Amino acid sequence: VQLQASGGGLVQPGESLRLSCAASGFSPYHYPIFWVRQAPGKEREGVSCISSNDGSTYYADSVKGRFTISRGTAKNTVYLQMNNLKPEDTAVYYCATDFETPCKTETLGWTHRIDYWGQGTLVTVSS
Repeated sequence: VQLQASGGGLVQPGESLRLSCAASGFSPYHYPIFWVRQAPGKEREGVSCISSNDGSTYYADSVKGRFTISRGTAKNTVYLQMNNLKPEDTAVYYCATDFETPCKTETLGWTHRIDYWGQGTLVTVSS
């Protein structure tokens, strides 16, 4: 199982970024994909997830209405579209999966249960 996140960068407040997660060794249609971020000096925060079976999506309150998770046309790619970025969105963003943790609102807080992680991509929002 491998995951690779990409697409991070430096943007100004209010701008957008799209992160990509390339999965290999498993299919996002069989297991959920989580986006988790970790800001400097803070604990990991589950940002969003997409369910494997029906594609249901869930978001942390901090990003609801600004971020959108979706599957790409390439079967093993999942995106996180981030709009209206704020300085508090600055963090390393990881895509991750777990074979036993479902994608639900409450499981966004279960980052300690997630087994498989990508290497992370840095998002910096600053003027």
